Amino acid sequence: MAEKRKRIVITGIGMVSCFGSDPDLFYDSLLRGESGVKPITEFEIDDMPTKFAAWAQKVDMDAYVDQKQQRRADPYINYTIYSGKRALEQAGLLGAQIDTNRAGVIVGSGMGGMDKYYEGVSTLQNKGVRRVSPFFIPYIITNMGSGLLAAAVDYRGPNYSISTACATGTHSIVAAANHLILGDADVMLAGGVEASKNRMTVAGFVACHALSERNDAPTKASRPWDIDRDGFVIGEGCAVFVLETLEHCLARGAEDRIIAEYLGGGASCDAYHMTNLRPDGAGIALCIEKAIAHVDKERVNYINCHATSTRMGDMAEIVGIQRAFGEQCKRIKINGTKSMTGHCLGGAGAVELVATIKALERKKLHPTINLDNPEPDLNMDPCAHVAQDFPEIDICLKNSFGFGGHNACIAVGRYQG
Repeated sequence: MAEKRKRIVITGIGMVSCFGSDPDLFYDSLLRGESGVKPITEFEIDDMPTKFAAWAQKVDMDAYVDQKQQRRADPYINYTIYSGKRALEQAGLLGAQIDTNRAGVIVGSGMGGMDKYYEGVSTLQNKGVRRVSPFFIPYIITNMGSGLLAAAVDYRGPNYSISTACATGTHSIVAAANHLILGDADVMLAGGVEASKNRMTVAGFVACHALSERNDAPTKASRPWDIDRDGFVIGEGCAVFVLETLEHCLARGAEDRIIAEYLGGGASCDAYHMTNLRPDGAGIALCIEKAIAHVDKERVNYINCHATSTRMGDMAEIVGIQRAFGEQCKRIKINGTKSMTGHCLGGAGAVELVATIKALERKKLHPTINLDNPEPDLNMDPCAHVAQDFPEIDICLKNSFGFGGHNACIAVGRYQG
């Protein structure tokens, strides 16, 4: 099976983030160590102990998403369609003549249409059942982003959504790649999305005691691996990738569009706790080992970590990495994108894979900001405070972990013909 394994390449990226929708400008902001965290002004927040977030910047979608659709649909759906079309555009596939029966979409969301859900419940309570929108159900369910993106580009192949909380985006990309490897499709759009800009989402995470309350310094609130961390910062965003078999890519003469090569993906479950990671890192190590099963383990030298800034989660991930790599950890660099973007929830893995691929492309790692007092057992280079040139960057991993014990990992590398 290893000899016959199909090679999978990434040929397009589309995104929405707190730093805009251009992947290069997004990474420029990360390299500068900028924070996308700001005080919440979109709705009443005075009664909340957390008053800041990292919302996505407003994007002009008119060339990609119908204006009526923009007004009606939940933002998570609009983010998905916009990002998917932008990814196809970069890949040279938007409107291209391909076998659409062999092109699919898997874009997951952790929570789906939370804005439309909150709006619908408020309408029911204040105006009655007759005023509830007929679009209420279609626009809140998590599969509708994949469904409407497929309808917009006429992709008739494998199509569904995955919802594994904060591992959603990474799981979706792994699943899409597996369809390509198994021969179910030639092209897949895959990624993750979350649009969480409402009182209900903030209130829910406040009730979990999961959020930082550093209201006096919001840009310093997200602090992966820092002893003084006090919880994560809510973010939102979307990233969608074009994955295709190398054979299909070369057949259409698009070798020059290859951004990176997908080298493997892993999935596992901690089977331990509703929200906490296993302290022994066993589930994480298992997931990593699956992701790198088809590559030379010694070549892995960079990991974009999940690193949410929670007290237990940050170091459980480090234990898992150390369990998987042992002494090799001394040669592996890590960083935490969430220190600047906040936690994009179901979109996190996909948004952070953009950062991982850009690090590979630029040979430069963005900093982990706010890491003033590292945990004493970190014992790895977290790229604290300033970006680092890394000409030796080779095989890179993207880790994601979600409530429910869901673990996912992707390995990517530079394409070599």
